[in-house]
Amino acid sequence: MAQGAVDVLGEQLEDGLVITKHGHLNRQWIEASRFDGIESSHPVPDESSLEAGQRLVAYLEGLPEERPVLFLISGGTSSLVELLPEGVAPGQLGRLNDWLLGSGLSITAINRIRKRISRIKEGGLLQFLGQREMVGLLISDVPGDDPGIIGSGLLVAEEQEAFAPSGDTPGWIQELLAAVPEKTGGAGVDVSLAVVANLRRAREAAAEKAGELGYETKVSHAFISADAENSGRCLALEMLDALPGVYIWGGEPTVILPENPGRGGRNQHLALATATVIEGVKDICFLSCGTDGTDGPGEDAGALVDGGTLGRGRQEGFKADESLAQADSGSLLEASGDLVSTGPTGTNVMDLMIGLKVGVKSAGEV
Repeated sequence: MAQGAVDVLGEQLEDGLVITKHGHLNRQWIEASRFDGIESSHPVPDESSLEAGQRLVAYLEGLPEERPVLFLISGGTSSLVELLPEGVAPGQLGRLNDWLLGSGLSITAINRIRKRISRIKEGGLLQFLGQREMVGLLISDVPGDDPGIIGSGLLVAEEQEAFAPSGDTPGWIQELLAAVPEKTGGAGVDVSLAVVANLRRAREAAAEKAGELGYETKVSHAFISADAENSGRCLALEMLDALPGVYIWGGEPTVILPENPGRGGRNQHLALATATVIEGVKDICFLSCGTDGTDGPGEDAGALVDGGTLGRGRQEGFKADESLAQADSGSLLEASGDLVSTGPTGTNVMDLMIGLKVGVKSAGEV
């Protein structure tokens, strides 16, 4: 996003601060630009996230009062930058996010809690900006593309609602939320916000490429947000009944983690569940990947499975039902040779699932 801003605005940009995930910073570009760069933690915030939050606030407070500010915000911001309110310790932040990411809650529900345990989210950052001109361009990784949910709403002040815990919410989280003071300042500040990339555009781009390759293509506009294992099985059943071609879905499924989860992420979990349904089928392969190049806490983007995935895994001593129960899909998929690693992609618009059923591609081709 920063590179794009430089390409468009050129010398109009005085300077800048780029905060991104560990291993995702293009240091050669940073050194050649007028920007500073910081690497931080994702998907679970840590001390580097707090340091990034302090650097961000210090940078904003050091700007001349009359200088306009361009914000470029993408998915992952909730973890990358943080400033904690009084009474919340760094250890509590990590513990909270570990629980949230394994809770099975939707990203909207997760970010609602994150916004409460923060000085800068839910519009809290506005208190450090005064009345200057501000524009925010956002890459959405949330359903509905709500700017108040993307990155936990750094620039969107909202009326705080009382948190209504569910029966599964641990008591220590309820106590933590109750102890956090309400945010002050930022209300009435005018920020121009626009979403410039999202999951819909990613699905359409994938479909366009598949069409260029000669495939009949169908894009589903249903948002995949249910349990990853159930979602994988359902998508596999759709593929079994489908005509030849490319089928594209998107979303952000959930996984409820066991006490000691193994290796993997929601995309690997979904892909392995898909593989259990298409086992032995020779004309289907299925990809599920995070668009940022990262699925869960590891470095894999997801997995590409086919009818032979489970057999290859069994040859290495793995059983799919055990791997799914232990949230250890990544270990089986590594053994079967089905993990996908892209490295940093420079974007984050949730997850893509793409199924291919082999058949007639176009007239005269098989």
